[in-house]
Amino acid sequence: MTVTTARPAPPPGRTAPRPGGVLALMSACVILTVALVAAINLAIPKLVAGSLHPTSTQLLWIVDAYVIVFACLLIPAGALGDRHGRKGALLSGLTLFAAGSLVSALAPDAAVLIGARALTGAGAALIMPATLSLALQSAPPERRPQTIAVWTAATGAAGMVGNLGGGLILQFLPWQGLFWAVVPIALVLLALTARYAPRGERHPTDSDAPGTALLVLGFVALLYGVIEGPERGWTAAAVLGAFAAAAVILTGFTLYALRAAHPLIDPRLFAVPRLRAGVLGVALTFFGLFALFFVNAQYLQYAKGYSPALTGLAVGPLAIGMLVVSRHSIPLGKRLGPRRVIAAGLAILVAGLVGLSFADAHTPYVLYAVVLSVMAVGMGLSMPMLSTSIIGALPHSRAGLGSGLGSAARELGSALGVAVMGTVLTGRFADRLPAPSHGRVHSAGEALSAARGLGAAEHARVVTAFTDAMSVGFRVIAAVVAVITVLVVLWFPQEGP
Repeated sequence: MTVTTARPAPPPGRTAPRPGGVLALMSACVILTVALVAAINLAIPKLVAGSLHPTSTQLLWIVDAYVIVFACLLIPAGALGDRHGRKGALLSGLTLFAAGSLVSALAPDAAVLIGARALTGAGAALIMPATLSLALQSAPPERRPQTIAVWTAATGAAGMVGNLGGGLILQFLPWQGLFWAVVPIALVLLALTARYAPRGERHPTDSDAPGTALLVLGFVALLYGVIEGPERGWTAAAVLGAFAAAAVILTGFTLYALRAAHPLIDPRLFAVPRLRAGVLGVALTFFGLFALFFVNAQYLQYAKGYSPALTGLAVGPLAIGMLVVSRHSIPLGKRLGPRRVIAAGLAILVAGLVGLSFADAHTPYVLYAVVLSVMAVGMGLSMPMLSTSIIGALPHSRAGLGSGLGSAARELGSALGVAVMGTVLTGRFADRLPAPSHGRVHSAGEALSAARGLGAAEHARVVTAFTDAMSVGFRVIAAVVAVITVLVVLWFPQEGP
């Protein structure tokens, strides 16, 4: 149930911040943190060609250190904000985010860049849960569902903003330019938050250091296995060992939490169907979205010949569609029932993924944009309702924890989407690659570059191998989303949020 509490009075001499302004500011903070997840992928070619000369393993960790720390600390960070103050958590997060980005831009070697990316991820983990909590705190009770819808749309649109902004920056600047651009943005948001964000509510509770440590270690092991699986192979000892460690540690966390007086997360919460369905549905939606992000830049640049800036611009229909449709999700849920809206949204998402599986080098962009818009409609319908179900299943005093739980589901779903699509794409691409290019099957870019030197016909065959592999990947992703959608819909109760 949701407990309605009065908003704290503003300090003497200062008027209360307008809910719309606070929501816009919180959405901007969210967009910054999530956009960096997408933008870094566009920087990979320049990182490889730059002065750091990262190995393939270092390159993987330059990309993934941010995601791992971000995802693993989201739930503890949300609980920390509930206990010590959400505005303070947000200000600390923005400070760490700016510092990590600055060190990234100045990094003299790959090891320092990896550490700086991890620091930035810690800042992002403090930012995400606090933004939703503060937006809900400033909103009137009757506007809280719409607030969640707008915030959710911002998390979805952020990936597209990262592609567009990152593409424009990297079109003209070296990879360091991406981080130099982030620093002033984070500092501006820090100043605006200090001035305009409401004083955060505090809900003192006992800390759960053992539970926090077990949860973080379990998530680290799980995400390590997910991220390393496509690179090392799913049967590699390190990958299987990571999954085994995750299973043991997370089982230990569950047993501990069931006996603890004040656990970080009470596992019994997942007996609530709408919370269980919401967490799984959010993870599933981002599973499909980030599978698209993983191949979108490669498809548009390698198969269609787009520049980085045009590649970023080309995903615009996804962002616009989500922003438009998400505004209508909550009203539709009240009129038709949330279960029907969620089911329709996830079904439309499946249809979009199936549509993408037919794209090849000759697909007109207009048709590609239409399919992206279909995906946007599906996500715009389902995501606000799923996020509302997570927040609504917890008391208001635990809004930060609820936001962290939803954000962790997003990051885990994103990592799994990239892992599954990457595994299918690599395996299928290697099988279909023409014989002259077989020595470069580990990188689509290297294979395509090598094929250009062998003539137009060979290049066309390599592009066809890539788009065929991409098609199989999208069909696998669509099948997974379709099957798990049934479980989400069955779990979700008939009654409204």
